Amino acid sequence: MTTTGEDHAPARGGPWWWDRRRGAVLDVSLGVASALECGVEGVRFSREAGIPWAAGVVFGLLAGSTLVVRRKWPIAVVLVAIAVTPAEMGFLLGIVGLYTLAASELPRRIIGALAGMSLLGTLIVTFVLVRQDMAREDLEIGGWFLPFASITTSLGMTAPPLLLGMYVGARRRLMESLRERADSLERELQLLAERAEERAQWARNEERTRIAREMHDVVAHRVSLMVVHAAALQAVARKDPEKAVKNAALVGDMGRQALTELREMLGVLRSGDGGRAERASVPLAAVGVAAAAAASRAAEDGEGPCLSELDELIGQSEAAGMVVDLSVEGERRSYAAEVESTAFRVVQEALTNVHKHAAGAKTYVRLAHRVSEIAMQVENEPPPKVPAESSARLPSGGNGLVGMKERVSALGGVFVSGPTDAGGFRVSAVIPAS
Repeated sequence: MTTTGEDHAPARGGPWWWDRRRGAVLDVSLGVASALECGVEGVRFSREAGIPWAAGVVFGLLAGSTLVVRRKWPIAVVLVAIAVTPAEMGFLLGIVGLYTLAASELPRRIIGALAGMSLLGTLIVTFVLVRQDMAREDLEIGGWFLPFASITTSLGMTAPPLLLGMYVGARRRLMESLRERADSLERELQLLAERAEERAQWARNEERTRIAREMHDVVAHRVSLMVVHAAALQAVARKDPEKAVKNAALVGDMGRQALTELREMLGVLRSGDGGRAERASVPLAAVGVAAAAAASRAAEDGEGPCLSELDELIGQSEAAGMVVDLSVEGERRSYAAEVESTAFRVVQEALTNVHKHAAGAKTYVRLAHRVSEIAMQVENEPPPKVPAESSARLPSGGNGLVGMKERVSALGGVFVSGPTDAGGFRVSAVIPAS
């Protein structure tokens, strides 16, 4: 299948006006045959006209050779054929000329006019010749024979080549139309394929971003708390063994929870539904869905994170040494799963950022249940001055705020973050309840 309609245009490999060499060979052969025919008939014409036979032969050769230009000037060929009809020459010239004229792209009115002229000329010449022959032979046939012979002869020499040429021309135009439609359809299919590839690439990028965001939400908070507890453990290991043991136990619990959640997401990459035949290829979208499901699944009971787990989340931060003040406004009620999950993740990521960038700072968590929305705000005071050696030195990927904004915006909410006048940092989000 070709890519453009231009590929179907015949390559111009012939001389002058011919597209192909075999077309030129055919027309030259027809011209030679027509010239020979008219040349032979020119001898009889010269004898009847009383002119030198050489003049009749030359006239016939010139008239018959015009068939060579039938593709470029079909009108001229037909006019020459009509002109030499009274001389009783140009049988092949007339037949091929009419066929070429009917198969061309000329307007129908021109084709009809020339065909009518050819029919009328043949009819008159035939009528005269048949009448002369009947008078010369002294034949007495019914009055019907003369018009019958004239009409049938003229129709026989005009109608077949005309109809055949019209059929060939119509078939050629139909094939060109079908070819153009096929080319147009192929171009449309190529455009659709390109757009589908672009959409697939966009979907892959979106899924990668989604997987990264889910893994960040699942793992970053627990790992951050683990690092904080490990730093505290290092500081009090010798001074307060009991507190060190407690911190070590917290580190172990959080590590196991992080590993459990991470294993649920990465397990999709190793197998589909458990079947060996489905392990060869896992679509990226399936990984993203599994990552989202694993991210919204708690370590113990398998349900997604919800606002009822907010006390436990704050308790983990308080166990790591953060002072958190939680205030809730409005009547508690249930929301859609994605709304509760997003609200929980916003608070979780905001607390994680406090651990990373303002360790030891007092933090205020405010949650407001409104009529048609739920609002949350996490604000921390400026961090206290602490010795460099006591710092947990938590790394920052720079994607936490971006991930929170993407989550809230996907639900039609508003997300705002930035430093406060007092030197702290504030994260605010409002999510529609429905």
